[in-house]
Amino acid sequence: MKNNLIPKTSMFRTASLLKRSARGARLFATLLFMSAFLLSCDQIPGLSDVIPGTGKDTASEADKIKPDGPNPEWGPDIDPQMLAVIEQFQSYHVTPYNELTADQAREEPNFHTALVDLLNKNNISPEPANVTIKNMTIPNGTDQGLLVRTYTPKSGTGPFPVIVYYHGGGWVIANLNTYAPSASALAEKTGAIVVSVAYRQAPEHKFPTAHEDAFAAYKWILEHAAEINGNPAKVATAGESAGGNLSVAVALMAKERGVALPVHVLSVYPIADGDIESPTYEQYKKALFLNKPLMKWFLDLYVPNWQTETNPLISLIHADLSGLPETTIINAELDPLRYEGGQLAEQLQAAGVPVQRKVYNGVTHEFFGMNALLNQAVDAQNFAAQRLKAAFRK
Repeated sequence: MKNNLIPKTSMFRTASLLKRSARGARLFATLLFMSAFLLSCDQIPGLSDVIPGTGKDTASEADKIKPDGPNPEWGPDIDPQMLAVIEQFQSYHVTPYNELTADQAREEPNFHTALVDLLNKNNISPEPANVTIKNMTIPNGTDQGLLVRTYTPKSGTGPFPVIVYYHGGGWVIANLNTYAPSASALAEKTGAIVVSVAYRQAPEHKFPTAHEDAFAAYKWILEHAAEINGNPAKVATAGESAGGNLSVAVALMAKERGVALPVHVLSVYPIADGDIESPTYEQYKKALFLNKPLMKWFLDLYVPNWQTETNPLISLIHADLSGLPETTIINAELDPLRYEGGQLAEQLQAAGVPVQRKVYNGVTHEFFGMNALLNQAVDAQNFAAQRLKAAFRK
């Protein structure tokens, strides 16, 4: 029976106030969580909502965290801590991003917000990674330039190997802060400088803008690595999701443009097909933190002609992959992108490219940076670091 005593406008105002209060509580908790880190490093604008990484893996401390509800239909064997992050995210009652504008979606809580809040609620405080963090602007052919953030190991004197890292978010949402845990962990675990790139995003900047920014950052590092105490002969690319696509695409662009190739490519749950009709898209069409409607929204905003034309920088499995450097692919089991990650590995192998791929069970898209909570993330980061360090030693 409907309650006709409360006007709709009052209900909307109440919902709006509750949402603002929840946001304020999350911000306060996050600021408390970050205070210890900010006391131990340079104050950096934009880092107030970031877990910078972990000096030690704390996933073993998280065993006490349990989900409240049953496993979802799409993830009957989901890891309990992974589900706890998803339940934390669902508690915000966020409107699905694909029903919002890009600007609205960027303001909403995301998987990183949920991770921070869940750790705070359970009094788990990851140690900051043993790295120095700095922001800088490099040229990209525009008046504004391109923001990058460097994570430099505090141990060692350099010149260090360099990993040019591209964050995820479908080329539309997320930013350097969202993926700071991944970047800082890679820097500490590999002993390399990680340069995280704030490429321009859609729909304001459509394809191939993000790809050109990604390549501009890579090329600048090759030519100016010494300015950040990096070794230009030991430069790798890495990224997650849309950034996993960029890490491979930059290697393709380098090959096509006669620029030195990266010594290794790390591609974590990459967008590799440019299509949303694979078996795992159907299997995980309602999954979090990525699903079929959301991926369609990303593609519509960044590559408007994706349904009628195939571009090899988006559909990597249709590119000429021959001659690319040794590649590492990491996938999550409960992820629409799992199938195309396997296809990319097969196509690389068929093209003669050495490739290793691992699929981590029980976890979803975006698990890689959750090493403060998930053992699978710890294992995945260690695997990635091992592969990158081997490449740097050659």
